Amino acid sequence: MKPTKMRNNMIFRATFQTRSKQLGSTLSKDLRKKYGKRSVRAIEGDSVTILRGEFKGVEGKISKVSTQKSSVAIDGVKKEKTKGDKFDVYIHTSNLLVTSLSTDDKWRILKLEGKNPSKQPKVTPTKDTPTKEEPKETKVEEKTEKKEDEN
Repeated sequence: MKPTKMRNNMIFRATFQTRSKQLGSTLSKDLRKKYGKRSVRAIEGDSVTILRGEFKGVEGKISKVSTQKSSVAIDGVKKEKTKGDKFDVYIHTSNLLVTSLSTDDKWRILKLEGKNPSKQPKVTPTKDTPTKEEPKETKVEEKTEKKEDEN
């Protein structure tokens, strides 16, 4: 395949899965030791440090992820227009260092730890409200009591 076609397939006509893989950022040294991985896909909620460019050294949380641009917007990183409006600056994920991970996604954390998420036991949420079967039983009991009272 010609190099131009390959480049176009990887950049301009890339599938969602390919673009997702291109959103990887390096992990900090302590996270590397903890998880045994060098990089991870950047998602909203991760804390990062910018390594290169105009905003080098700035720390913040990822507020938006753009798969189209292969970059992310970070809280506190904005530029000002001549009229005074501020807009987000998108920074490529290869220029970021992930310092702490968002723990909202349990699947992601299990994958990083090297466990198979699909084989983990499912945790059922415990609620104080009765299950659907209990009210049905009480209604049946109430009906039988009413019939006995009538007789």
